[in-house]
Amino acid sequence: MRILLTEDELKEGVAKMATQISERYADRPLTIIGILTGSVVLMADVIRLLEMPLRVGVLQARSYHGATTTRGPLIINDELMPDIEGRDVLLLDDIFDTGHTLKEVTARIRKLNPATVRSAVLLYKEGRQEVASVPDFIGFNIPDEFVVGYGLDYEDAYRNLPFLAALEEEDLQHTSDTHNT
Repeated sequence: MRILLTEDELKEGVAKMATQISERYADRPLTIIGILTGSVVLMADVIRLLEMPLRVGVLQARSYHGATTTRGPLIINDELMPDIEGRDVLLLDDIFDTGHTLKEVTARIRKLNPATVRSAVLLYKEGRQEVASVPDFIGFNIPDEFVVGYGLDYEDAYRNLPFLAALEEEDLQHTSDTHNT
């Protein structure tokens, strides 16, 4: 695999994004909803950098199942979310690729009558967007490559890497071989 962002670069980018979030919300209470599972590492790091009153929740949104890279129907499970009616909500996700997941999650969240809904993503994959919306806060723009680490996975592997890496063909084959044994 080829490292795209080192651990130090990730820390710096996340800190910059947290500063932008702090400036936007000031001391107003904020409800952060992490989109599972890829946002877990990002969410932990971001909330430790914010000083405003926070509520935290999660929801699961899946459109890719198993080793597939083909998008299927989006399934959203929001049972672990706090009540957000009348509150400022920040959706936190790992990557903005085609944009369909964040667009559909945002529409679902708006139906719960929050005061505001904004979004933050660690990664914005350049050239892949199929929707007109853009996240409000972006940690990094990256090229159109399959990336892992810092919460992102391939077949549930690599989430624990402290850096962001692009998988190369031999990495994909090795991971598939490991999971099939």
